[in-house]
Amino acid sequence: MQMPKVMLVDDEVPFVETMKKRLEKRSLNIITAFSGEEALDILGLNRDTDVVILDVKMPGMDGIETLRQIKAKFPLIEVIMLTGHGTIESAVRGMKLGAFDYLMKPCEVEELMVKVQQATNKKREHEKRIRDARAKEALFKHGLA
Repeated sequence: MQMPKVMLVDDEVPFVETMKKRLEKRSLNIITAFSGEEALDILGLNRDTDVVILDVKMPGMDGIETLRQIKAKFPLIEVIMLTGHGTIESAVRGMKLGAFDYLMKPCEVEELMVKVQQATNKKREHEKRIRDARAKEALFKHGLA
C-alpha cells in the first residue's frame, strides 16, 4: 500500500515541526501549512492528499471554517480535528461538517497514527468505489455488460 500523504495544519510552528518529524519516522509523507488559507492553497496543488490533521483554534480562518472549505473543495480528503482548546460544541460542529475524528492536544503519536490509518483506509475505499462505479458505467455505455 502506498504511504499515506498527510497535511498537518497548525499555527504553532514548533508543534508542526515536532509532529512532522514524529510522523515521518512512522513512514508518512507529510506536508505542512500554518494557516487555513495556506492549507487550502497547498491542497489545490496536492490533490492526492489522504488526510488533513487540522488545529481548530487558529488566527484568521479557524479550523472549523477550514474544514468546511476542505470538504466543499476536496470532499474525499478526510480531516482529523486536533485542538488543545476543545469544547463539546466545536467537536459536534466539526463532526457535523464531515470531520473524520476529533483529538485533544497533546495526543499520543500512536493514537494519531491509528486515526490517520483509519482515515486513509476510508478515503481509499471511497476512491475505489468511485473507480468501480465509473468502470461499470463505461461497460454499460459500450454495451459490454
